[in-house]
Formats: sequence, C-alpha cells, structure tokens
Amino acid sequence: MNQAQRQHWLRLARLLLCLSLGCQFSPLRAQDAIIPQTGVGKEIFTLIESKQHPELTQTDFSSRAEDLSQLYKAVNYELVWLNRADSAPLLMQTLDLLSHAAEEGLNPRNYDADKLKGMLPSALQLPVVAVRKRALFDTAVSLSLLRYLHDLHYGRVNPHGINFNLKLRDKKLTDLPTLILASRNQGQIARLTAAAEPKLGQYRKLKQALAHYRSLAARTAQLNLEIGKSLRIGEAHPQMEELRRFLIQTGELPEDATPAKASKTTPRYDKELSEGVKRFQAHHGLEADGVLGKGTVAALNTSLSERVTQIELALERLRWLPDIGSGPYILVNIPAFHLWVYEDISKDEPAALNMRVVVGQAMKTQTPVLMAEMRFIDFAPYWNVPYSITKNEIVPKLLANPGYLSSENMEIVAAFSDNAQAVPLNMDSLLQLKQGLLKIRQLPGKKNPLGKVKFMFPNKEDVYLHDTPSKSLFSRSTRDFSHGCVRVEKPQELAEFALRNQPEWTPEAIQGAMQSPKMQRVMLQKSIPVLFFYTTAFAEQNGEIAFYRDIYGHDTVLLEALKNPSDLSDQSLFITQTNAVAEAAH
Repeated sequence: MNQAQRQHWLRLARLLLCLSLGCQFSPLRAQDAIIPQTGVGKEIFTLIESKQHPELTQTDFSSRAEDLSQLYKAVNYELVWLNRADSAPLLMQTLDLLSHAAEEGLNPRNYDADKLKGMLPSALQLPVVAVRKRALFDTAVSLSLLRYLHDLHYGRVNPHGINFNLKLRDKKLTDLPTLILASRNQGQIARLTAAAEPKLGQYRKLKQALAHYRSLAARTAQLNLEIGKSLRIGEAHPQMEELRRFLIQTGELPEDATPAKASKTTPRYDKELSEGVKRFQAHHGLEADGVLGKGTVAALNTSLSERVTQIELALERLRWLPDIGSGPYILVNIPAFHLWVYEDISKDEPAALNMRVVVGQAMKTQTPVLMAEMRFIDFAPYWNVPYSITKNEIVPKLLANPGYLSSENMEIVAAFSDNAQAVPLNMDSLLQLKQGLLKIRQLPGKKNPLGKVKFMFPNKEDVYLHDTPSKSLFSRSTRDFSHGCVRVEKPQELAEFALRNQPEWTPEAIQGAMQSPKMQRVMLQKSIPVLFFYTTAFAEQNGEIAFYRDIYGHDTVLLEALKNPSDLSDQSLFITQTNAVAEAAH
C-alpha cells in the first residue's frame, strides 16, 4: 500500500468513526481531496505536480501551480470544462474572455487565446478514453484563465523590482479558483473580468479612455507638424489645415470648426485654432497659452498609439495598489506635478482640494513612489540639512566663508532634536560635519526652504510635503526642482484639511502657527494615507484624460519589464515573514 492509499483509508476511517459517534463534520474541503490513482484525475494531478504545461506557449507555471491545484482539488480532480452538457458554450465564453484581454490593456497572446480557440473543436470531440488529451486541454484553459485573472487583479510586474515602493498586501482577499468555479456554475464567465479588476474609479475611467484612444489611433492620421520658431495667432503656416483636422478628430475642436483662414495661399494660425491648441495643452501637462512652441509641437506629433501605451501602463500600475480602503486620502502624481486631497477615496467624487506641486529633479534627486501615513505637522519647521548637502555644498562654502552659517540662519547641532544646542564652528566641528558626526539645521524664517509648515509621514526615503518660499516655481509647467521632497502650492489649505477634525485648529490658529518664529509640532488625531504615485496618463475630475511627459523614464523601464511575460509570484505580493524582515532591514 503506497502513501496516497494509506492517506485515503485513514480519512475514510476517521469519517466512519465520526459518523458512529454522531459528531458534526464539514463538507469535503479542497485540501482534503483524495489524490486520484487512475484516469483523467491522475493525469491532472501529475501535470499539476510537474508545473509544466506542454500545450501552452509559456510552459512553466510554477507561480500559478498553487491556484491550479486548489481549483482541481475543489472538484476532486475532475474536469472543470469538458464532460459537461454546457461545455461548448462555457468554453466559448471563456476563450472569448481571453481574446478580449486587450480591452483591459493586457495581451491576449499571453493567455494563448487564439491557440486554444483553434484547439477547441477537436477537444470537444475527444472520447472519454483520451484521458491525457482531455486533461491537457482542460488544464490549459484553466491555467490561461487563472493567468489572465491574476494579471488583471495584481498586475504582471513586481513594482518593488522597479523601485515602486508600494505597500504589500496583508492577505489574499480574492480567491481566484473559487471565483472561477462560482462563475462557471452560474454560467456567468463574462462577469469574471469585473470581479477581478481593480475597483477604483480611476481604473474604470482609464479603461474607457483606452477604448476611445484605440479607436482614435485607428482612424486618425499621424500629425507631423514642422515648425521652426514658435507660432502665434495671425502667423501663416502651410500645415494649419492638417492641425485643424487633427484637433477636430481628437475632440479639441468642435466638428463644425471653420477652416483656417488663408493669407493669399498660406493658411494662418487663427484664434479658433489657438483655442483648440490651448485645450490640447491643458490635457498634456503644458502651459495653456495657445502658442505652438517646441514642447507643444512635440506633444501634437506624438502618435496616438503611444497614448494608448501610456494608458495601458497606467492601468498596469493601478493593479499594483493594495486595497486603499475608504476615507481621507492625499495623492501626488509625480509627472503631473499635482496633488489631490479626497474626503473619501472610495467615492467617485471630485477632490476636496487640489494644487500644484514641485517634485524632485529628474536627473538627480527624484521623488520616490511610496505609500505612508501622515501623522503630524510641524509649523515653523527647522530644515534638517541632509548629509549629502552638508558634505557637498555647505562644507565647501564654510571653508570659503566662515560666516556662511550665520548669513543663512543655520546652526551646527549634535543631533536633529527640538532641544538640540548649537555647537560653535571651528576646525574640529568642521571636520565632524564632513564626517557626518555633526549636523546642520536651518532655523525657522524667511530663508528656510521648508517655508512655514511641513507635513510628516514617516518613511524610509525621508521625504515629506512642505511649504516653500520659492512661490514663482508653481507658475512653471515643468516643476522638477526639489531635492526629493514635494513642495505644495497651498500649504495653509492642506493644513486646514488635515486638522479639520481638531476644533482648536481654526484657520486663524493655523495661520498664527505658520507665522510663529518657534517650531510647533501638532499630532493628527487620525493619520491620513499619502500616496506618491507615478503615471503618465491620468483621468481628471471631469473624466477627461491627461497625458504627461515621462520625466523620470519610468514608462521606459516598465515597457522593458513587460517584454518578457512571466507569472508573477504571490510571494512578492503579500506580507510574509521573509518580506517583513527584508522591509525592516531596508
């Protein structure tokens, strides 16, 4: 008697004993399924144990083996799709679902949609004795569907592998095998997509935009404007009719827009065209001045198929987000240079507050992608100068000018703390500054780069939101000037929102604290989630899609990561002891 047979008889003996004693017992669980020794069940079990599927393009399914095993255990290693009265329509629904994966920004080829459709007629005619072939086709459909749903729900790339430091999920909230069987039993396979895709309003709007831009790309001629110096209203250019047609087709001008006025034989750039260009600029992260400058022309000449790709990448990144729950939320989209504050992130409502922001420099000090909890606010904050700035910028200035600290309202301290005492400047303290043993901080005041308030959400990147004295930067269309932290345009309004449930912090009290020469820390009664995100396609509050330049090159990195499709391991998605230790160490 082998091990499997012994386990079978032990389970049967326990069941008989339980029945004789009149005890209660649960129905057969998936993990209690009896391992089959013959027939199609044995073939299914053997194939799952091998973690290799010869009928699929991507043969190795090690990362989906657990899901596939749970699916077939739940039906006692019987066929899931074949050998049913409704096999034909059920399988057609399933393969149609895979064929339409592009509607979700996924690639149907990754799920062998066409290949399986080609195999379907012969698979439906297989005799019962063809156990191997029946097992292969049935598991191929199941595995392809699991892969599609897993990619749809979690994404195809591990965000931590490309420096998107998003929170890991606490636990698996979606049981894909159970979802598949329930949909199969109800004959509602088509509903699986809605059940598995992210529930965010942003995702839904981007998905609608994907269909729209695919249609636009198919029917709209590529624009190729050739403009030397910037073009303004009243100036002539031979391609104005092409521009007008493009703006009409993309919805920036109404269909009854009048043809561009001509000067003798050359059309002119008129006011109506300029209004269409302004709308285009507003949708592409550009200053909406109506001038056809270098940046605007480059955006106009970007193919609509590239815009489709941007939307697909945006959908992928949204799949990486764990459940963000409900309630207040602060979102910064880095390439948009913008911040939104939501009263309740779970509701599809306009943001309660939004503002421009300045983010980290593209080539030097990029703002990181992260998720954290805002816990306190510092009014009239100190600026604790990072060691890299102290070593590379301030120490050389001190060597040239010992009075530099005094002129900048700075001091040397042993540690960054509220009661730290100033250390005098001398050769010994200068050496310790260079070694990182002493630190420099800037006192509250007009020269402090943090302005009058900073918003703190402890994170390993040591970045935060803060005010700035450099208000002029907010008028620029491209705003990557910081050392990594995010400067906010409306600091008082953000403070009022964060403290709105603490009655003593009236707008007047907040304004007084911001004007105070002394630092004051205020703990929030309830923390507010903060997300620094990066997406170059984003659904605005009015539902229109805005596109932004890939200032940090993250789109390029993600496109490269998606070139080689593979199954994403669950181990990288959920908090495990190994992941928790690695996170703490980092």
